[in-house]
Amino acid sequence: MPNSHPFQSSMKLKLWWRRMSISAPRMTIKTQFPLPLRLLILALVLAVGGGVLWELEQSRGGNFSLATSGDQIAQLKEQVEKLTAERDQYSSTVNAAESQRTMERSEQTQLESQVKALESDNAKLKEDLAFFESLLPVDANAQGVSIRRMKNEAVAPNQLHYQLLIMQGGKGDHDFIGNLQLTVTVLQAGKSAMIVFPAPTSTESDKFKLTFKHYQRVEGVLTLPEGAVIKAVQARILDKGQIRAQQSATL
Repeated sequence: MPNSHPFQSSMKLKLWWRRMSISAPRMTIKTQFPLPLRLLILALVLAVGGGVLWELEQSRGGNFSLATSGDQIAQLKEQVEKLTAERDQYSSTVNAAESQRTMERSEQTQLESQVKALESDNAKLKEDLAFFESLLPVDANAQGVSIRRMKNEAVAPNQLHYQLLIMQGGKGDHDFIGNLQLTVTVLQAGKSAMIVFPAPTSTESDKFKLTFKHYQRVEGVLTLPEGAVIKAVQARILDKGQIRAQQSATL
């Protein structure tokens, strides 16, 4: 008996430890906060809750603002479309006006060209009138070739425009065949000089040939050396190298 006592004591200790470590109920330790700290925690909870509620209200208000902004955007789009249509209409009007102006300018240019052509025709008619008037005093029985009219005009510093009316008197039984020769007196480098057209080596001799029965009008432009100042012009009608008529004029 004395030997079993230590063994039993040891078994009881193990059983007690097992109950304490496995099957024994767990202990809960509760911490008791002071009253001021609990009030502070409650205030924080209320503040956090109020902030959440404020955010929710802001979100609802934000949705309303987005809806309002959507309506404003729609109105702005409508205004933009209206202004775009008005701009397109004005652009069409401006383009039509510009086209009309272009047509008017073209018509004006054509009218100016027609006026210039009419003025040129008028000048020629006046010359023709002067020509026929010059024919009146001519004796129908007069024979030979004469220069009835000569006109010279400087059209540029070194260019001379000439016009001649050459007539053959009498019945005109045959054509006159001859040449025109122009001698221009110029002042060049302080000295007087005479320039003959056409020159002996000129390739424009055909322009000075004459072939007519009653009359022939001759017209052309002479190009003179640079710096030459025209002083006088003499026209000669040549028949086989012989002078048949001549006339001089000063400028």
